[in-house]
Amino acid sequence: MDLEWLRPGAFFGSILYALVGVVVFWISFVVLDRVTPYKLWEELVEKQNVALAIVVGAMALGISIIVAAAVHG
Repeated sequence: MDLEWLRPGAFFGSILYALVGVVVFWISFVVLDRVTPYKLWEELVEKQNVALAIVVGAMALGISIIVAAAVHG
């Protein structure tokens, strides 16, 4: 059984890369929210715009894939 991932360097490196990925994703989402002419959260939650929710969900998946590929190398 290989316990290579339990080494402190590998473990904390994984945590650090995960945090960097989440921060980059959050920043990109905030930038997208500022670029759009309306407030995304208000449109999604209060007005329950399903079409916009699908587009934002696809955008979130796309950004997540890009960030994961960038972090993975």
